[in-house]
Amino acid sequence: MNQSDSIVIIPTYNEKENIEKIIRAVFSLEKCFHILVIDDGSPDGTAHIVHRLIDSEFADRLFIIERQGKLGLGTAYITGFRWALEREYEYIFEMDADFSHDPNDLPRLYAACHDEGFDLAIGSRYVSGVNVVNWPIGRVLMSYFASKYVRFVTGFKVHDTTAGFKCYKRRVLQTIPLDEIRFKGYGFQIEMKYTAYKIGFKIKEVPVIFVNRREGVSKMSGGIFGEAFFGVMRLRLDGWLRKYPAIISPDNPASVSSSEREESR
Repeated sequence: MNQSDSIVIIPTYNEKENIEKIIRAVFSLEKCFHILVIDDGSPDGTAHIVHRLIDSEFADRLFIIERQGKLGLGTAYITGFRWALEREYEYIFEMDADFSHDPNDLPRLYAACHDEGFDLAIGSRYVSGVNVVNWPIGRVLMSYFASKYVRFVTGFKVHDTTAGFKCYKRRVLQTIPLDEIRFKGYGFQIEMKYTAYKIGFKIKEVPVIFVNRREGVSKMSGGIFGEAFFGVMRLRLDGWLRKYPAIISPDNPASVSSSEREESR
């Protein structure tokens, strides 16, 4: 039995070219990670490949949830978060299936949370320059300036606000009211980080290099950027008006709310 304190959530839609390769890459790491695939009814047989690997090799560390149709990136991750929280995982990761997120960086994100004591580790393209490879220039500019825009509007100090390669400590996802997360695409990634920041969790950006997918078709669309652009204004209003929850911690039953922490500074 391959026990692990860590689960990597990988949403998929038509990723037959990549899914087996990314699974094997994660399982080849020295540290043991489990994987949960959230498949949105891929017509190309992605889920079938995952089931074959479960049945033939990885029944104790590979899992799949199949959903009916494309229901959005944010809802896929929230489904995965709930599944992980129902089990004993202490470190919960977000990762893409297309190798834009290098599996070899998973132990670095884990170390930031497990060894260094951060609550959220972000694989960041922009904390040390612009670290992307083979991206179309339009996508680079849109992504980079989207993060600049978020920082300007919200005052949020994270450099790569739209990054989707992350490690959460369990207590972060226990504390964030997942039912209240509104956005699905880039907006989801911003909202989760901003909410964690406003609650008072410790965040570290770990420099990584993002490589454009080599196989399969990108699922990105202009709509997710529009959601992020207008959603950021709503997040800023939330930052002013919303009462954020207290951090849930088994070591601190008398949890302190974000407003109380601010008053004590």
